[in-house]
Amino acid sequence: MRKEEGAVLSWDFPLVPREVRALCPERRRCAPVLARRSEAMSRWGDQAGLLLIPPLLLALQLIVVWPRLPSAHRGGTGEQGEAVFSVISIEPETRQRGQPARGAGVRQDEKEGVQRGDGGRSEGLYEDENEMNSRQMGPNTLEMQPWVANMTFAAELNRILNYINNPQLNCSKVFSSGEALEPEPTAAPPRWLLCAEEWLLPTMTGPCIAYSFSMDGGDRHFQSTVSRLGCEVHSFDPSSSNTSGGHLGNSLASNGGGVVSRHKMWLEWRGSRKSKRKMRRNLGSVSLTLADIMAALGHHTVHFLYADLLSAEWRVFQNWIESGTLQHVHHVVATVNLQWAGFEVAGTDQEVLLYWFSVLQGLQASGLRLVHSSAGKGHTVLKRTLSDAHSSYTLSWVNTSL
Repeated sequence: MRKEEGAVLSWDFPLVPREVRALCPERRRCAPVLARRSEAMSRWGDQAGLLLIPPLLLALQLIVVWPRLPSAHRGGTGEQGEAVFSVISIEPETRQRGQPARGAGVRQDEKEGVQRGDGGRSEGLYEDENEMNSRQMGPNTLEMQPWVANMTFAAELNRILNYINNPQLNCSKVFSSGEALEPEPTAAPPRWLLCAEEWLLPTMTGPCIAYSFSMDGGDRHFQSTVSRLGCEVHSFDPSSSNTSGGHLGNSLASNGGGVVSRHKMWLEWRGSRKSKRKMRRNLGSVSLTLADIMAALGHHTVHFLYADLLSAEWRVFQNWIESGTLQHVHHVVATVNLQWAGFEVAGTDQEVLLYWFSVLQGLQASGLRLVHSSAGKGHTVLKRTLSDAHSSYTLSWVNTSL
């Protein structure tokens, strides 16, 4: 401010706009004008601040998320220049009672949408969850059976025991326990048996293929029996150090009838993302589905299959049903465990029993007919002690639809 000669004090300092100074030569007369202008500028400033919030939040999100993205996704392209997208499914999840929960027991790398290749290297792309389920299930879907009338534990278990204890096909001649090459009349109940009816055995003109999945050596009699039948035998045990080699050429190079090729791998129920061409080149993965193993070994048909999967059998059976793999398997010997629900099977006890029964019915719908059952040790079902049930059963089926 300055004092002009012969005049009152003025306030023409630079912070007051010129048009305001012209209208209000004295500061005290302009107080209302300045108050209204200050209020208008304050409102404009608030609105401008609100407009800046979304860009700031977006920038903050990019700063936090960007370092966590896989390197293959940062550049916007995947292998061979393929565009990469992250798709998040928001479709509501629905499932019937008794079905295994989709999220239960899922491996961490599967949750993240990343598959592991040779040497544990990440080589997959993210994909839609619905697409993953359709690939794993294949052309069919496991049909859940209706509940019994009163939906009790005893009633649901009784249906399963009725199925297990009542064979659906009577074989007059059988192979069992590797004791003889010639079929024998059915004698004392063995642990397992193979139906030796002529129309159910492999033809003499084509190759005979047998698979065995076991970690405790309990399949040695099975291997002996099918080997003496002249079958090409493949034994799968991820805990064994005595293998024929992980590659296809090493596994089958010297394998004629009666020779067992050993593989350090196991059965999987989740679909693989590798192409069939890659599958044929290498069997080095820890676990594969039965369909992928057959494709890798170049087998269209498996005539005899033995599986003791240590409580993974229920989900593996479901994979066989839904993928249609059972259309290429003639004889199946498998142990079912009832002590607990099994891997990736969730729900109440009644729901688990309903799921088990639905799987058994799915095997029957796929063409498998039960020819023999043998009870294991123990009397525990879903952690309950029951005198009229056993903890495990070894079941023998033959596929009559082929």
